This record gives sequence, C-alpha cells and structure tokens, in this order.
Amino acid sequence: MRILVVGGSGLIGAHVADVLRERGHTATTVARTAQPGVDHLLDVGSASIDDLRPLLAGHEGVVYATRTDEQRPLPKPIYPEFRRDNVDPVVRLLTAARLENLTRAVVMGSYYTYFDRLHPQWRLAERHTYIRCRLEQAREGRAAAGPGLPVAVLELPFVFGRAGDRLPNWAGPLDRWARSRTPLLAPTGGSAAASARSVAEIAVDALEQASGADIPVADENLSWHDMITRIAGAVGRPRRVGRLPAGAARAALRLGGAAQALGRKESGINPSHLADLLLTDLFVQPTTGRSLDAALRETFPDNGAA
Repeated sequence: MRILVVGGSGLIGAHVADVLRERGHTATTVARTAQPGVDHLLDVGSASIDDLRPLLAGHEGVVYATRTDEQRPLPKPIYPEFRRDNVDPVVRLLTAARLENLTRAVVMGSYYTYFDRLHPQWRLAERHTYIRCRLEQAREGRAAAGPGLPVAVLELPFVFGRAGDRLPNWAGPLDRWARSRTPLLAPTGGSAAASARSVAEIAVDALEQASGADIPVADENLSWHDMITRIAGAVGRPRRVGRLPAGAARAALRLGGAAQALGRKESGINPSHLADLLLTDLFVQPTTGRSLDAALRETFPDNGAA
C-alpha cells in the first residue's frame, strides 16, 4: 500500500510511518513545519480540497494524525475555533480522498467518543466542546468519505512514547513534577493508556484490513496513583504517592472553571465538569495487554541513569 500520513512529523504520525515501512508499505508524510523525514510541507488545517488532491493522488489510503490542545483556554465562544481545528480539515481531507478514489483511511480520535457511546447519560458532547467536535469529526468525516472509503477512527487515551524530540504535549508538567521535591498526590479514578508504537501498529492493521470501525485503544488501564508512581520511578525519583481527596479535586477544578468564566474564556474540556471525568475510572476493555514500561521510560527518562 501507498499511504499518506498527515501529521507525519508528530509523535503518532512518525510511528505510523515507521510501522508502514517495516511492513513493506510506502509512507508519504505531510506536516506544517520542516522536520527530518517530512516529504511535503502543508498546513492541512487551512488547505483546500484542491490543495489536498495532488498530495493524495496515487495513494491507496490516508492517516490523519494531527491534534488540538483541548485544555488551552480560548476566548468565548470556542466552538467555531474547535470546529475549524478538528472537524473541517478532516471533512476536506476525506472529501479529497474520495475524489482521488482512495480505499482506506484512519483518523486519530479520542477515547471520549468511546465513553460517549458507553455512557450517554454523562452528556459529554453537551458539556465539553472538544468532545462534541470529536463526535462531529467522526460523523461528518465518514459522510464526506462516502460508502466506498471506509474510515477507521482510533479512539485514543493517554499516549506515551517518543519520536525524535517529539513527546506527548502533556508530558512536560508531569516530568517536572515527578523530578521536583513537591509531594506527589493522586485522586481516585484513572485512565486507559497506550504507547505510540502500539497505536501505530493498530492503525496499520486497520489500513491493511480497510476497516471502517470505531477502535478504542488501550495497552493498560492505570489508576492515577499507579500512573504517577510509575512516572516517578521512571525519572529516578521513586517515592510514595499520597491520596488527593475527591472534594479538594472538585473544588480546585470548579475554581478553575470560575476563573475562566471571569476571563470570558473556555477550554475544550470544561473544568466545571472535569471532576466527573477525572475521578472516574476511564478504562477501556479489552486492553492489548502490552506493557507500557518502555514507553514510560522514553517519555520520562532517568537523566541520571548514565
């Protein structure tokens, strides 16, 4: 297969390109900025269908592996900007892919859409603009692709790993906290997690099978306590992780929501409702059973280990 990887310089896109090549396929990479291994420079967020068609021509499939920071506060109303970042580029890309007769596609999505299916009573799309746009991304992207172009949506949790100097965008604050002398505290609840390598292998499986499924991805399910404990161990500062009372977590997040409201700002995941997610076991079943140890060490290296 010949596959176009959009976001090919990013953490997940780079791993997808590697796995494609390891399996004997051809990967063409597209990114906004020049990086080693990037074949074409293009801002897919603003590219038109006519801009995209020449890039897609001659390919059998496409992978969309860019993402938006859902926690960054933006001036109200944020829905138009989140839609421009999350939904519109996918619709244009998959429209162009259909016009160029591609036969398979993968979109890197979010595990919040998995929980929306599982727990409609949580009203996630109503409460969180980011989740609303992820649902629209999958629905409208598939509509643009049409029946002849199956689109698999990988529903991703926390993703650990490294690609060159690219790390998960949330890794920096956790790394600094784990290395500091500040006490480590964790609330109840937890999250599914996966390695970037595992995500890439599942994505290439979906391309090879021309899957059009929603595919929730998880290697392990970790409580926040276990996750922070393992991060502290990875950086070479193993120590006890205390318990953060649920009431304190809720109060802090409500305060953050009130501060955003006073500044006439919002974030894609609404802090006023974030505690309902944070204090819940956001676990995915089944898991792959693959260990996250190597990906944790890549993300949070022990700089004193040499």
